[in-house]
Amino acid sequence: MDALPRSFYSREPDLVAHALIGKQLIRIVDEATVVCRIVETEAYRGAGDAASHAYRGRTARNFPMFGPPGHAYVYFIYGVHWMFNITAHPAGTPGAVLVRAVEPLSGLDLLRRRRPQQDQATRIGRPQPDRDLTNGPAKLAKALDLSGDHNNLDLCGGAEITITDGALSVGETVATGPRIRVPGGEDAQARPWRFWIAGNPWVSR
Repeated sequence: MDALPRSFYSREPDLVAHALIGKQLIRIVDEATVVCRIVETEAYRGAGDAASHAYRGRTARNFPMFGPPGHAYVYFIYGVHWMFNITAHPAGTPGAVLVRAVEPLSGLDLLRRRRPQQDQATRIGRPQPDRDLTNGPAKLAKALDLSGDHNNLDLCGGAEITITDGALSVGETVATGPRIRVPGGEDAQARPWRFWIAGNPWVSR
């Protein structure tokens, strides 16, 4: 399937974050192809959004947010986790969308190998559901082998990470609410820029 065009991402981040729900993330890992459905996102704007990395301007870390839309923005947090974002904004303004959770459609065996703690839990008699593989931004980055090596990668070029078209299933709806554990004042924390498929078990907890 063709990658989503750059025009898809050339809009306000909250519009893109909503539109990404149901789209497919295709990742080539260890010469295998994993297909996931995006089920949860969060939007971040620029100078007017105190929760955003771009709030205080361009830096060596956040430069993809100021570059062309449709690129990966992958950053390290807490000295432990990678977070996978997609740059999204109109011309002249920064922005990005954090992919918070995905639902695997193929490649579950590979994802289980990438998250060995799942196998360890099973061996010691505490099996965990597969949804725990990718129901959070740090989890999905680990399972899909996403890291700083992919920072600023063009997602519109059909490379090792591609976002393609997709849709909600019959009966599914998109819920919206405040972003999770974001910095900034009450205004930033209250903005309803988190989107998810209501009732989907792969949404973060």
